[in-house]
Amino acid sequence: MKRYLTLLLFLLAMPLAANIEPENDILLNDLENKLHKLSEYKGKWVVVNYWATWCPPCREEIPDLVSFHEKYKDTKAVVLGINHEFATVKELKNFKKKYSISYPLLRSTPVKPGIVGTIQGLPTTYIVNPEGAVVAYQNGPVTGEMIESYIDAFENRNDDEHTEEER
Repeated sequence: MKRYLTLLLFLLAMPLAANIEPENDILLNDLENKLHKLSEYKGKWVVVNYWATWCPPCREEIPDLVSFHEKYKDTKAVVLGINHEFATVKELKNFKKKYSISYPLLRSTPVKPGIVGTIQGLPTTYIVNPEGAVVAYQNGPVTGEMIESYIDAFENRNDDEHTEEER
């Protein structure tokens, strides 16, 4: 029941956040010091997940985020995990190994704003469409099923709009 309530809240966030452009492109280094830019992922859905090692709900959602990333990374979507705390690279590498995280982990700090402003709590997840616009967000944990459902609903809604325009 809790999962369905969370899915409903996630879907309700859709109209509130629709077509919000990121204030700034993400420019963060991963654990190997490689620079990542949100704009590099245009053409794919991007799940931007702000998290911290000390956050139990963040740790609980990791397996679903890993599964989602593995399922779609070569086709239509990726996950970017943004660590939102003061943690060393060594701590983050150990955490990544312990939780078998396959998606890029980017380093940030609690004083840096998120892609559309201040992060209000952890975890916080944004969904960025293939055109680069933030189209949804969730304060609190997400599941792979929630993300897939949202993307499917968004794509189906856009397909319906195109069909009506063509009539």
